[in-house]
Amino acid sequence: MLIALTGLLSPAEVGAIRDAAGKLEFGDGRATAGRRARAVKANDQALPSPARDAILEKARRALLAHPVFQAAARPEKLTPLLLSRYRVGQTYGLHVDDALMQGLRTDLSFTLFLSDPATYDGGALEIEDNYAPREIRLNAGDLILYPSTTLHRVTPVTRGERLAIVGWAQSFIRGQEQREVLFDLDQSIATLEQEGAQRVLLDRLSRARSNLLRLWAGA
Repeated sequence: MLIALTGLLSPAEVGAIRDAAGKLEFGDGRATAGRRARAVKANDQALPSPARDAILEKARRALLAHPVFQAAARPEKLTPLLLSRYRVGQTYGLHVDDALMQGLRTDLSFTLFLSDPATYDGGALEIEDNYAPREIRLNAGDLILYPSTTLHRVTPVTRGERLAIVGWAQSFIRGQEQREVLFDLDQSIATLEQEGAQRVLLDRLSRARSNLLRLWAGA
């Protein structure tokens, strides 16, 4: 299940982050890659600093406060976020994310786009599925959430610069299919509440959701 969160950050927030990122020092992105991914990774990552940490904390708080992210990911913990930069010629070849990062199981990956797609060419997040790869280039301030089990890559940047924040979530609900069932229940309950559905129906659906959470949490 791929989910796009539009407008996670406002244009003003994105602009402030880009301005702050322009003053940061970047290093070789391979330093944070796993053994196999290191061979295909060619990008830059912001080095630790108070300014970088402030940027990442702003993104983390916005993400955790977003109701759709909470419903889709059921996040237990997040890995430390990374601020990545791709300049002309840089890319991240086909890979699967490490199953364990910073002592956490990676169930879900996410990319928060910070560059206006009109300002760069290439740099698409390309995710493999059963039919054909999906190329994703979202507006600045939008985020894509996807299973960490997928093969994916960032296509080479051929013009401009691509700036993004990436991270991973360990979910309370380990199974992807179970997360999807709970997400559908959440969305259905929310729609029925807006339509003024009978209280008894909402109570039964809410009970089913809570009992499924009890059954699947930590599984």
